[in-house]
Amino acid sequence: MKKSAGILLYRIKDKKPEFLLVHPGGPFWKNKDQHAWSIPKGEIEENEDIKQAAIREFQEETGQKTPSENLIPLNPIKQKGGKIVYAFASEGELNPENIQSNFFEMEWPPKSGKIQKFPEIDKAAWFDYQTAQEKIIPEQFHLIEELLRKLDIDPNFL
Repeated sequence: MKKSAGILLYRIKDKKPEFLLVHPGGPFWKNKDQHAWSIPKGEIEENEDIKQAAIREFQEETGQKTPSENLIPLNPIKQKGGKIVYAFASEGELNPENIQSNFFEMEWPPKSGKIQKFPEIDKAAWFDYQTAQEKIIPEQFHLIEELLRKLDIDPNFL
């Protein structure tokens, strides 16, 4: 079973929470938007501390350091494909235009013998609660809901 770790970055703007989400790079995700976005996350290496993996993956996917070492642990979620995602929340600022993601290689087009490089994420953006619900992978929305409970923010007033 695959396991990932990541960080849900949030900020409070005009007294309302916003969430930083990233869009996966590569040809499979190119024209997908609704329920395609994610928190910055990636696979946990063997024997790696989950919190350290989340910090490392945030940096690899965004090119930015985690704004705060004060991470709020969130309950793990299981995605549709079976992957377990361990997440932490962190309050902070990040300019999505400064994102610099790592790259991965894959054969594209399939069976062409051509290896191409693609960014792990091709864009990032801040979203309010309602828009995040439309953009994020559905199972990951539970992370946002849990964070709001921990911050004592009622989503009915957002």
